[in-house]
Amino acid sequence: MLLTTGQIIAKALRAYGVPYVTGLPGHGNWSLLDAFCDDDCKLPFVQVFHEQSAVHMADAHYRVTGQPIAAPTSIGPGSTNTIIGLATAYADSTSLLLLTGSVATHMRNHGVMQELDRFHSPDFPAVAAPVTKRNFEMVRAIEAPFLMHRAFNAMLSGRRGPVHIEIPLDVQVEQADADVAELSRRLPVGRPRADEDAVTAAAELLLSAERPCIVAGGGAVASDAAPQLAELVDRLGIPVVYTWNGKGALADDHRWNAGTAGWPGTAPGNTIAANADVVLSLGCKFTDWSASSWRKGATFSIPPASLIQVDIDPAEIGKNYPAEVGITADVRATLTDLLAAVGQTEARRALAAREGYLDELTALKDQWEKTLSRRRHHDGSPMTMLRVLHELRSVLPRHGIVTVGSGHPQSSTKQAFPIYEPRTHITSGSFSPMGFAVPAAIAAKLARPDTPVVCIVGDGDFMMTMQELALCAMHDLPVTFVILNNRGFISIRDGQHHLMGRQIGSEFNRAGGPEYSVDFAAFARACGIPAATTVTEPAGLHDALRRAVESNEPALVETSITRDATIAAAEVVGWWDFPLLPSAPAEDRAAYAAAVSEEQHL
Repeated sequence: MLLTTGQIIAKALRAYGVPYVTGLPGHGNWSLLDAFCDDDCKLPFVQVFHEQSAVHMADAHYRVTGQPIAAPTSIGPGSTNTIIGLATAYADSTSLLLLTGSVATHMRNHGVMQELDRFHSPDFPAVAAPVTKRNFEMVRAIEAPFLMHRAFNAMLSGRRGPVHIEIPLDVQVEQADADVAELSRRLPVGRPRADEDAVTAAAELLLSAERPCIVAGGGAVASDAAPQLAELVDRLGIPVVYTWNGKGALADDHRWNAGTAGWPGTAPGNTIAANADVVLSLGCKFTDWSASSWRKGATFSIPPASLIQVDIDPAEIGKNYPAEVGITADVRATLTDLLAAVGQTEARRALAAREGYLDELTALKDQWEKTLSRRRHHDGSPMTMLRVLHELRSVLPRHGIVTVGSGHPQSSTKQAFPIYEPRTHITSGSFSPMGFAVPAAIAAKLARPDTPVVCIVGDGDFMMTMQELALCAMHDLPVTFVILNNRGFISIRDGQHHLMGRQIGSEFNRAGGPEYSVDFAAFARACGIPAATTVTEPAGLHDALRRAVESNEPALVETSITRDATIAAAEVVGWWDFPLLPSAPAEDRAAYAAAVSEEQHL
């Protein structure tokens, strides 16, 4: 049966479990999108208002469900608008399929409108190459079935990542006598497992350790390893710390969850990790944020600690720290094998020996809660972020999903907002762009319509993609947007003040000096979201958040946040390498140089 390229692609997406596609129409992809209207290929199309949002939505859908979806966009500007979204997914190893249009093959190199062809025609694949796992160019309709199953194979095997397929206009309308390949016969079977000797060596290290620690990275969540992790922790009495994307791998109220590590971390998390004698890393890249710029003793001390590193990507093994046992394998499969390698008698002995160590963790956590109390229970106005998060947690069910923007809201949520289930804390832990949280929340709601979804975002971040509130209103999606409004890019302002003693371009102020803010509640109402309110006093916060979360309609709660750096957001715990200007005081430059000399990656 003759099918156009667009029809083949649409049929493949349906067959491969894609529930909808999201993007923007343009002349560069309208022939492709037309196929999604055909009876045999029908696939819902969710129209966004910026291509960056479409890719963030596809990214978030995968983070919530583990199922990749597609984002089709047009040529030229439509394609290049996706780069931030692609980079976000690439940095965090999440899967999505970008489908872009391209100039018709017989029009190449002639300077067609919106074409990029200065060095090669087409040039966009070269732009996308550094932020995609694979790039394909479809030059014949007959290739479509093959490239579709190759794209899904790339997205769903090994280290996950976004894939791009570019389709010229004439190829989009070309026909071929072709059908969709069966995906189950094109994917590897099973999960990559660790070498038996490596599992044995890892088990022996964990059993003999006096102060072991597990660091759960994004790979622990991506591999759905939460049950195996909890079982290992309970059997052996090993405290767990986590990274941005590892949050949720072990419930935050588990007695041996030490909290987040790195910068900003928690005092219990960094203390436990820094003083561990054996560290079991599960899908963690040891970035500067998660490892306090690798400064010894700030978060990790490797060496002298022995590292057992488990990662699906062999390139990560030993990259930033030397690994005593390096395991290239799936995290869940490795934990299953580790559990099998540890005998009950040995486990009971190890657990009993760590009683004092675990009591130390409990004391650290108790003290940490007292430290956070002044921010979490602050009664002043403007409010603190931790006060807003505390009230939000009290009204959001345990299984509720939060998507989180960058800057202070991201750090505060990571540090002080408890998460109880995997895939319910959706944030960009590596690329950390502004503009991710709003479309991510919409995608989370589309993926889990029966689950409450809250977007936690700062005002500067919100304004990057706030036009997508119109999408939320158009589809009547009951997402709650909580804006932590501090009237600026205040995480940047605080860094400027700390290092330079002044700020530039990071506060929103009128020309005369007073603080400036958009009326976000009015904007939401203008988009068609009547359940929008502004809260300036802590007394009205709980009820406003409860009404929004329980309303079962799109809602926005704007909260007024103080700019006072001593209480506004997260506690400053850990180390992040900020080079100093030559004009900085001599004692500050000396202290900085001493800290850099302790960075173990050097």
